[in-house]
Amino acid sequence: MSCDKSAGKPLSDLQKAMKGINEVFEDYAGKEGDKTKLNKSELKKLLKSELNIDCTTNPNEVEQMMKDLDADSDGEVDFLEYVIFVVSVTTLCNEFFTKGQTPCKK
Repeated sequence: MSCDKSAGKPLSDLQKAMKGINEVFEDYAGKEGDKTKLNKSELKKLLKSELNIDCTTNPNEVEQMMKDLDADSDGEVDFLEYVIFVVSVTTLCNEFFTKGQTPCKK
């Protein structure tokens, strides 16, 4: 499978979505350390800005989410762990997306 743009065709909707997932990760990862991973603070900013999930009311919420997402227990969320999170949230919100309603909110 090739991910190049050499054919000169515009990106499909799915390719645009995949590109967006990559761009969001890159926008937040590495602001405070490793550019290939999200630390707790970066994840918190991503959740607030991109999904409107405010974790300030319950600080343990981010801690628990980090534990749930951090499959390799390195204390950070790598790209694969992030993608699994995005797919999980998308699956949970599928009914809203398919019925044209407002996406799910926490």
